[in-house]
Amino acid sequence: MSRAAVCLVAQLVVCGAGLILAAASATAGERLSPQIRDVIDGPRFQHARWGLLVADRRTGEVLYERDADKLFPPASTTKLYSVSAALDALGSNFCFETPVFRRGTVDAAGVLNGDLILVAVGDLTLGGRTTKANEIEYTKADHTYANPAGIAVLTAGDPLAGLNSLARQVAATGVREVRGQVIIDARAFAPASGTGSGPSRLTPIMVNDNLIDFTITPAAKGSPAKVDWRPKSAALGVDAQVETIAPGGQSTIDCRPAGDDRVVVRGRIAADRPQFVCVSEVADPARWARTLFIEALARAGVRVSASLYDFNPDSLLPKAGDLHGLVKVAMLKSPPFAENARLILKVSHNLHASTLPLLIAMRRGKRELTDGMHFERDFFRRAGLDPGSLSFGGGAGGAPSDYTTPRMTVTLLRYLSTRPDFSAFERALPILGVDGTLADDVPKTSPVWGKVHAKTGTLLWENLLDDHFLVTSKALAGYLTTKSDRQLVFSFVVTGVAIDKAAETKTIAKVLAHLCEIVQAD
Repeated sequence: MSRAAVCLVAQLVVCGAGLILAAASATAGERLSPQIRDVIDGPRFQHARWGLLVADRRTGEVLYERDADKLFPPASTTKLYSVSAALDALGSNFCFETPVFRRGTVDAAGVLNGDLILVAVGDLTLGGRTTKANEIEYTKADHTYANPAGIAVLTAGDPLAGLNSLARQVAATGVREVRGQVIIDARAFAPASGTGSGPSRLTPIMVNDNLIDFTITPAAKGSPAKVDWRPKSAALGVDAQVETIAPGGQSTIDCRPAGDDRVVVRGRIAADRPQFVCVSEVADPARWARTLFIEALARAGVRVSASLYDFNPDSLLPKAGDLHGLVKVAMLKSPPFAENARLILKVSHNLHASTLPLLIAMRRGKRELTDGMHFERDFFRRAGLDPGSLSFGGGAGGAPSDYTTPRMTVTLLRYLSTRPDFSAFERALPILGVDGTLADDVPKTSPVWGKVHAKTGTLLWENLLDDHFLVTSKALAGYLTTKSDRQLVFSFVVTGVAIDKAAETKTIAKVLAHLCEIVQAD
């Protein structure tokens, strides 16, 4: 995808909290144990370049390093930067409050002679993942990564729970019929494109990440497979034909849009496969949300005269910020933002991470992605980082301009460990061998099982010369507790690794986990 890169360049290095680590000079940027050197200089990495830094979390003493001041593409470890900046700007206890207003009068029969306006404020989950404990649900394999392998695990909650709650609140005010329009106000920030895989449109209105989830369940060989989807809507047309093939066969499913309100599902699924999940991104999030809200109102007993098939009539919205004549009739409050941070870091949620700079901009009264990135730069300066050693084109990782150094990542992580909200940040990180994107990287017998809280990063591109792949970034950065209970902070990244299949990135992930084992033993 193309977008203007946002390069963070500083004319002045500000040391802030004074946590920038001094570079080692005696060994030209290298200080390694023989065990670490054997791993990273092994034949698998003959064409690769490594960046590595391990330091004491409290004192900053450097234990190991290689090229710690060189720029590397950070992939999804970028989310360490964007999430920490958002926690600073919003606060871990910040909650989104999505209101619905009525414009017009309600008569004795409950007829609203006017409009309902849902004002989107950037709530990343809009109640669709909220549990009874007011937490945000996540699974080991998020649906935003479903295509093409189909191995995603859907959350148990109803993606329409937030809209249903708003609709019930509207009905509770006595409104029984709306004779005007239903409008989604999605002007909170300027539309933009995300970085990384998954949904690409950044918008303040998100229902189920603006995805349609399709689940394909096999039947007997030769019979049509069962195809189901969510969210359901009368406005969505689905043409699904999936054949069940012999056990052990290759399952291939294609979910493709065929217009704004149509999706075609075709393919084959092996009879012994439990389930296949694929997703299709909606073309117009505001229109889709309007349709779903009208249907939610109907379920709550509120009739709407406007058609659910119409486009979102945003030309009828009042001037932004003008509440004259508007009466609040519903409001959805999200879980604390610490829960959003946990979802983003645990599953490496690209859509939500890409939205963070826009939320930061909105919090400061701005609307553009560049504004949010500039506010992030200011935070990095206050955290003691050198913005001249950073370059980011978004919040998720994967933009062509995304580069940072292991030293900057370690400096950020050390700074975060001194903040009052550190517990919220640490809780949000995947735990090696336990959950999130690190759940499968070590067995329970590993000495580092449960002792590493860190963020993963993976970026690869197809090599069209031989239909193989080149890993341009495989990264891991976070906190590690050693055998002697010493608290360390680390950043590992490797670039330029040729692999035959995309799935081989998991092998490199295990190499990074092995480096943790080596460091942990000291």
